[in-house]
Amino acid sequence: MSKYLLGIDVGTSSLKVAIIDEDAQLIGISSSKYDLIMPDEKSVQIDAKSMWRSLLECLIKLKEQKVDLTAVAGISISSLCPGLVALDAKGEVLVDPIIYSDRRSSVEAEQILKRVGKDKLFEITANGCMAGAFSGTSMLWIKNNLPDSYKKTRYFGHLNTYLACRMTGEIGIDYSNASYTSLFETTGGKKWSEFLCETIGIDKDKLPSLHESTDVIGGLIDKELIGLGIKKNTPVIIGGADTPCASIVAGVTHAGDVCESVGTTDVLTVCIDKPVFGREFINRCHVVPGTWIYQGAMSFTGAANAWFLEQFLHEATASAKNLSDALKMANEDASHSVPGCGGVVFLPYMLGERSPIWDADARSVFFGISIKTTRSDMNRAVLESCGYGLRQMCEIAQSLTGKEIRNFNSIGGGAKSNVWAQIKADITQREITVLDKYDMAPVGAGLLAGVGVGVFKDIYEASEKVQNKIYRKFVPNTDKNLAEIYQKNYQIYLSLYPALAGLFKKAAGKSN
Repeated sequence: MSKYLLGIDVGTSSLKVAIIDEDAQLIGISSSKYDLIMPDEKSVQIDAKSMWRSLLECLIKLKEQKVDLTAVAGISISSLCPGLVALDAKGEVLVDPIIYSDRRSSVEAEQILKRVGKDKLFEITANGCMAGAFSGTSMLWIKNNLPDSYKKTRYFGHLNTYLACRMTGEIGIDYSNASYTSLFETTGGKKWSEFLCETIGIDKDKLPSLHESTDVIGGLIDKELIGLGIKKNTPVIIGGADTPCASIVAGVTHAGDVCESVGTTDVLTVCIDKPVFGREFINRCHVVPGTWIYQGAMSFTGAANAWFLEQFLHEATASAKNLSDALKMANEDASHSVPGCGGVVFLPYMLGERSPIWDADARSVFFGISIKTTRSDMNRAVLESCGYGLRQMCEIAQSLTGKEIRNFNSIGGGAKSNVWAQIKADITQREITVLDKYDMAPVGAGLLAGVGVGVFKDIYEASEKVQNKIYRKFVPNTDKNLAEIYQKNYQIYLSLYPALAGLFKKAAGKSN
């Protein structure tokens, strides 16, 4: 009987489950939306009960697809990162998962930087500190603002901690998630930092045990999952963060491998085998042992695309059958503009930005609007902003590694926009190969499950088993006039944030 491997992926608004076999071939996939808790502009949490129901719904859908869940030999978890959850001694949720776009902990982020020092924090964690983007800020926010919850908290963990606990009763977290806490020695120690815990003010005893992403955390004991057909004591593997999980499906397993993932965020991922880091990136342990990854994480490029559609293109996309179709039509509308958008440049910092500026107060700006500017110009400017950001990330990565990035694979739901992909290829002057897969993160989790239960020898074998089909290659246009237009706008793009940073702080009430 063939063994199945089950991968779970918790995304920004929905949960997906993929089933693969021993040859890494997809047997079935399902998804279900869950509820977010957003009482104000700064607060973004996942409703943990709703998320669990989504997992059950996904499994029921797979059963309806005639997938035999009794054949599942291992389960693993991919998740957005961070998604901080506070659990009591019984594993019950005290504070629903606080995700990366939550900005309540800006004061706490400043406290951490002041207490530790920016240079010392980077020396230990290979990262800076920004509200929500690293879960240590949210832990400190809970301590400062929900003292009773902090006192009752037995463990702080991320989304894979919570799901693994719910399934097995055991507590843990992997290195790729731990890298996003501001409390972990990413640069080589691969352990919780006693110095950071003490200096920041988080009890080290409240942090879970650390694991490789292929470690078995425990056996399945949850009655609801067992009731759906998955066998009791099926090994549950801790897994990792979503981008690293997706990247191993795209072949990013060795130093120098690069991919772009396109969704709500746009992330350029670069694999390295030596802990040499740059402050502009998110730096973390990879799910591949002995490697790390740079992540040029632009938080709202895809979200900005969806925002423009919702606010300005309802009539133009009224005949669309679904959101994917509407976004395709919106991108076609952008093609009615010309490269450079008549001088309009957009900053995609909808609610702060991570790479490369690390500023929770930054906001989006349209620059260069004139009386001749059209809706299509502004639409295209939103798409071009992602190209400029990608070019910036590539150039920073090249300066750190000393290796030229000539091409990269592109994955994710937004990758198959022909208009958008060509814009990015032209602006970056790099060949982009779009792979014919949407849902790589849950498949990547399935690969980790396979390594954990011995179906695959290691992650390299698991990754090589994946048969990636190419959707299309996008070759950059080398027209000299086009290059000059993009070069001019790129320089404006690079100059906008430094020119506006003080105004962003003033608008946030942080300076006179």
